[in-house]
Parts: sequence; structure tokens; C-alpha cells
Amino acid sequence: MGILYNVNPLIFPPPIPPTEPHMWFFLRRRFSRFLQNLPISSSQYEDAITKIKGVASCLNREYWGVASDTSNILIAGSWGKNTHISPVGDIDIIFFLPVDVYNRYELRTGNKQSQLLQEIRGIVAEKYSSTARIRADGQVVEIPFNSISIEIVPAFRLQNGNVWICDTNDGGRYKTVAPEAEGKSLSDSDAAYNGNTRALVRMAKRWKDECNVPIKSFQLEILAQVFLRSWPHSRNDIFWYDWMVRDFFAFLIQHQNGNVTFPVTGEVSPLGSEWLSKAQTAYSNAVEACVCERDNYERLAGQNWQKIFGTAVPEAVT
Repeated sequence: MGILYNVNPLIFPPPIPPTEPHMWFFLRRRFSRFLQNLPISSSQYEDAITKIKGVASCLNREYWGVASDTSNILIAGSWGKNTHISPVGDIDIIFFLPVDVYNRYELRTGNKQSQLLQEIRGIVAEKYSSTARIRADGQVVEIPFNSISIEIVPAFRLQNGNVWICDTNDGGRYKTVAPEAEGKSLSDSDAAYNGNTRALVRMAKRWKDECNVPIKSFQLEILAQVFLRSWPHSRNDIFWYDWMVRDFFAFLIQHQNGNVTFPVTGEVSPLGSEWLSKAQTAYSNAVEACVCERDNYERLAGQNWQKIFGTAVPEAVT
């Protein structure tokens, strides 16, 4: 689970039970519509799946001698965790190679991981010769389709269930990751907290995209899980989403220069603080929006939310 270091515990403001029927009149409708505006369209989804299957089929024929468009792949990243939002970005697919490919490359010298990525680049380039320049760099082979980019992550399945992926940096190495454990961690949190984990992650990603926030999406995913474990209303429904957003920004601010860790592997990812000023601005706007929601200032609340999330969240809901 994500562990945070060198941070102070957040003291949440005492809750004010929303018992008055005339208060927070627009809140449910606003956040319901906001969440409905975040997913990609069905046509975009079908387009992405078609491209994933085409890439999988190409690689399976080459390395496994089968025509399957679903075998030996794992959709990772936000698509694998079902936290992706519109607009369509890139999709990470882990492709599992046979062990004999590993053995073949172990006989080589130099940056073996870079050589393997270049081999895979050559294979997909033959199939997608009309596509813009296919790039192999770092840990992925990227196919930049017009509508979406597919990033192929070559990998080997280890006996303990973890995965080795290529890292071409610093002379090349294999890096241990646990994508299925990451996905399970997020799904378990979402189940424990009434579906609020994925909702919070999607809203946080909309803020990241809308305000050009220099924080990684996987860091927001881990932070959302840690936040909900300590937030006193984590099992409540959408009526509490204004406070959830506000308090998440307060939580995030207090974790500047902390770290998050990945499940199983224990890899540490520093958060830094380049995003801090944008989180502070978002928190201030969220505080004002929460007051406006409580007092039923429909458009003022919407305008403050739009400063954080853009027009995906409606200004007016009546």
C-alpha cells in the first residue's frame, strides 16, 4: 500500500451534519453530472480496444506462434485500473514474452533491454508502416495512432507472480513491477469505501489535466487510497463529495516532499513539491465552493468548482 514519509498528520475540521433539507440543494446533481462527463465515449473505447487487439495479435504471432488478440497481454496503467478519463491519452499494455527470448538476449552484450525494445519496434513497424514514427525508448515501444497512443511494455513473468520489464536507462536493466497488485489495491479500496476511491481519482486526474499539474497519475491513485483510510466520511455517498474534494487537497498539501510506495515491490516515488501552489489554489477554491454549496449559491459554487475542474463540472444544474 502507499506509505507516506516525513509528513505531519492532517487534522480534519469537525463535521457539520447536513441535516437541514434546504441546504446543499444542488450538490448531488452537480457531482453526478460531473462524474458522468469524465468517461470516454463508447466509440473511443471500441477504437482503443480494436487497436490493443491488433497489437496483441501481431506480437503473439511473432513470439508465440498463435493468432490470439487477447493472450499474453495485460492492460496496465489507468486503463487497467479503470481510472482513465476523457480525453483519450495513451494506453500501456504489458506483453509477456517467452522465456527463450530472455535467454537469447542474455547471450548478448551491451544494453540488452534497448536491443529488445528495438526488435519489438521493428516487428510492429512492419504491421503499422503507415503510422507516424514508432518510438522505442525507456521502458516502452510507442505506436502513435491518430486517435490514441499504444505503449507496449515488453515483460517477463516471474515465478513469484511479479513482472520484469525493460528499463533501457543507465546501461539497461530489468525492473520489477507488480501491476496486478496495484490494480487489486485500488479495487479493494474502492470496494471498501463505497466506490469513492475511483471517483476521487478520476476527479483528481481532471484537476491534473485541467490545471496542468506536475504530479503523476499513479501518485494520485496511491494518495487517494491513503487519504480515504483516514477520512472520517470515506464510506458516505456522493452527498459528501464537496468535502471529499476539499479535504483531499488539504491532505495533498500536507504531503509536499513526501513519498509514496508501490504495493509488493516497495518502490519509492518522491512526490516533490512542484505541484504545491496549484494544490493550494485548488484548496482555496474548494473551500469557497463548499460554502456556496451549503448556502445553495448554485452558480457561484459551480464557478468555483470550474476553477479546479474546468467545464466538465457544470456551473448550473437546474
